[in-house]
Amino acid sequence: MLPESTSFNLFCSSGVYTENYDPTLAHCNATVWNPLGNGLAYEEFDFPIFSVKDDNDTRVIRQCYQDHNRRVNGSNPQFPLCAMQLRSSMSAVTNTATCKRRNDINFSLTPDRVCDELGDFNIWASSRPMNTTTKGHKEFESVVIAAARMDSRSFFFDIAPGAESTASGIVTLLAAAHALRRATQEAPPNRTILYTFFQGETFDYIGSSRMVYDMENNQFPLDLDNIHSVLEVSQVYILIYLGLWLHSDPVSRKNSSVKEEVEKLVNGLKSASAGLNVSVDEPDVSQPLPPSSFQRFLLARPIPGVVIGNYRSSFTNRYYESMYDNAEYLNVSYPENMTSEEQLEHFPETVKTLTEVATLVARALYVQAGGNETQLANITADPQIVNQMLYSFLVRANNSWLQQLVPTDFTNHLADRPTNFYVGVIQYFSEPTTLVQYMLANMTGSVVNVTQEDCQKKIPNILYTYMWVQGAAPPNSTEREGFCVRSTVHRSIAVSPAFELHEYTTSNYSTWTESVWKPITGRIFLVASHDLEMLTLGVGITVLLTSLVLTYVISSKADILFSSGREPTSATY
Repeated sequence: MLPESTSFNLFCSSGVYTENYDPTLAHCNATVWNPLGNGLAYEEFDFPIFSVKDDNDTRVIRQCYQDHNRRVNGSNPQFPLCAMQLRSSMSAVTNTATCKRRNDINFSLTPDRVCDELGDFNIWASSRPMNTTTKGHKEFESVVIAAARMDSRSFFFDIAPGAESTASGIVTLLAAAHALRRATQEAPPNRTILYTFFQGETFDYIGSSRMVYDMENNQFPLDLDNIHSVLEVSQVYILIYLGLWLHSDPVSRKNSSVKEEVEKLVNGLKSASAGLNVSVDEPDVSQPLPPSSFQRFLLARPIPGVVIGNYRSSFTNRYYESMYDNAEYLNVSYPENMTSEEQLEHFPETVKTLTEVATLVARALYVQAGGNETQLANITADPQIVNQMLYSFLVRANNSWLQQLVPTDFTNHLADRPTNFYVGVIQYFSEPTTLVQYMLANMTGSVVNVTQEDCQKKIPNILYTYMWVQGAAPPNSTEREGFCVRSTVHRSIAVSPAFELHEYTTSNYSTWTESVWKPITGRIFLVASHDLEMLTLGVGITVLLTSLVLTYVISSKADILFSSGREPTSATY
């Protein structure tokens, strides 16, 4: 049973709103977005805290306690008692600046690291092919960024379900991209839509700050001048009686051209909601933006944009970035007697609402990109796709639908559990990054009729990426029929610019690192009573002293105890 509310994040996250940007909005003076946040995930503890999730492990622990430690009729339990020892060894200390300095100290040919920077890759795709080999500004190119974040967190690194805080936005934007595939091919809008999924946003906007940094330094196929506007999909799970709110930045709206474009985007979203079971509205225009990737773009320059969410002035998510923000909270549940295949065909109520939201986002993006409004009736999200993605993220990634969309060598990485949305360190690909990459390629790409060998030979390509996926097995067959997917999906590095600039104490960029740690281990054993321990110690000391005395006596009398008669010197053989 879920608690009434739990959020381990901070109650205040000002983001772009500092004293330099706007003193009146700094430090959450105007709005507290996460009033339920207790900040527990940001506290420093002098002792390790463990989470035991495996049912077999917890059963053994409980049984050991019941057998040896439980009081019987109010009396104290009898020895031996059950005890448990847990080990967690971390290498890093103090802060990022200290551990990075220690990383650079090389006393051996194979120096040991003590910490690694958090990060991974951003995933992005354009609605029409783009030359990715040339970096920087592109003439006559105008893009509308459709953004969502890919990561979440909780108190424990390996339990970050992020159902509402993360998965709802990812699924909505992926479904919107899928709904736009045909329309953008048959009636291309004037502007390019850039579907962008940022990684590491929970830790001070790692992914978005890196993309902005790369755009400013001509290390990305576009620059900031190419950005027309931004539409970010935040937490968008809604109930029937709730609606969506369109948030914009009051500071940048002081610019008349930005204000005009924001109003167009807002009106486009309101028009797109016509005929849908979703209501949209604006909060007070003097209200700051909620925590969002869009803020990092505003730090660079005023850009028109809207963040769409299911909250007006504070999060409605009672478990924001906690282990309880899971499928149960999002009402993604299935009858117990259903098989995995049947669950993929069953649509919970959440699927229906997110399908409506995805349709709204897709239509608004199409209009914002300059598309013809007569095409809007043909732009509709697919509820089956929404259900399959929700099931893959929140219930089980290892399912028949997702297995069709990935290469054969990745199948073993699909887990029989919900996706962990923790970003991790740069040395390893995180689960959501890889899943979103393959999903986005299949949602926006097309199948090309080439062999597996030819498909793999087309890598790399300046306009497209090619990937061979294993496909489905025909009926009455176990051999899958793979196919080649051509798409505009790309990855870009999502590591904070602070580590490239070696500015480990800067406040301009994220400086989060993770300690290098040894495997966490534990053991259960029985502990004897204190009296028995003292008796054992006393016997041990007695035996030790006795052995020392005996050794001394024997050593001192060795010539007598171990002597033998000398043979006559004249003895011959």
